[in-house]
Amino acid sequence: MCAFRSPITHMCRCRERRHPEGETRMILTAALHVFSYAAFAVFVIAVAVRYHRIQSMPLHLRWDLYPVAHEGKRAHYGGSYFEELDWWTKPREFSLVGELKGMLPEMLFMKALWEHNRPLWFRSFPFHFGLYLLIGWAGLLLIGAIAEVAGVAVSSEGGVGALIHYLTILAGAFGFILSIIGAVALLHRRLTDEEVDGYTSPAHIFNLSLFILALAVGFLTYILADQTFSLARGYIRSLITFNLTTPIGSGAVAAEFLLFSILVAYVPLTHMSHFFTKYFFYHKIRWDDEPNFKGSRIEKEITQALGYRVSWSAPHLKADGKKNWADICTEEVDKEVREEAKKK
Repeated sequence: MCAFRSPITHMCRCRERRHPEGETRMILTAALHVFSYAAFAVFVIAVAVRYHRIQSMPLHLRWDLYPVAHEGKRAHYGGSYFEELDWWTKPREFSLVGELKGMLPEMLFMKALWEHNRPLWFRSFPFHFGLYLLIGWAGLLLIGAIAEVAGVAVSSEGGVGALIHYLTILAGAFGFILSIIGAVALLHRRLTDEEVDGYTSPAHIFNLSLFILALAVGFLTYILADQTFSLARGYIRSLITFNLTTPIGSGAVAAEFLLFSILVAYVPLTHMSHFFTKYFFYHKIRWDDEPNFKGSRIEKEITQALGYRVSWSAPHLKADGKKNWADICTEEVDKEVREEAKKK
């Protein structure tokens, strides 16, 4: 047994005493650890950059679509603080509980999809809820790894360690099963449903295929090589303690974490980043009811937006790339357009 703990020093000191195959395995193990760190860094940076980019965009056209969840007692009938006499002289009420009551059913159970597109819900819900369980599984692996570093045994022997042990297995097993079923069902729809044929891109097929591959490898690893996820927890433990050459114990577990690392880095670079960009949809478009007072931030942003040049191809706008929104909003509407509007 080598006496040196530093990974690089450890590799150098043990070089002469190791079999070439063992040395190669150690290098590959260290490379996988470095890849996992890099994937996590890409995830954090990509989310931060995309968040900043969206946050810096011009003011979006608000929907003013009621009910607005943070209206609290008025939300159930679609009411607004605008109903109050002299509302601009009164402090606005904001109900965080109301927002949570509106958001949690949507986030966890996809309520709107259930109400408006039931066939798609049966495909999409298992996929997303399975992913939520797998996020919980990853969190439990991290908690278990921290517990083991602190000297708490994570096993079936009882106590807090047993609770973590069994919750990890439940979250992982059901997470893999549900998400695989959902991903396969969604891919089947993309490949066979003529209704979505016109807006199915190769990226949709690739993304779902990548998920299915990673989830299938994870599930098979659980069934065949790591039924208690102790090896997976060991890998997380080696990550948080920076023991890059700690043996993983299974090639399947290594493949599993290689694919998961690729997903972690890839997802925020794609349209699947809606897992956090939905915040803007709800809070800056659908539910944003902040009043536009004179001299306010909103007034400044609207004034700025009116100066943007318009190049839309819609004929009723007559945008030529030189007119700005202020020009278009203030010019007289053509007689032809007015008559067309009357017909509708």
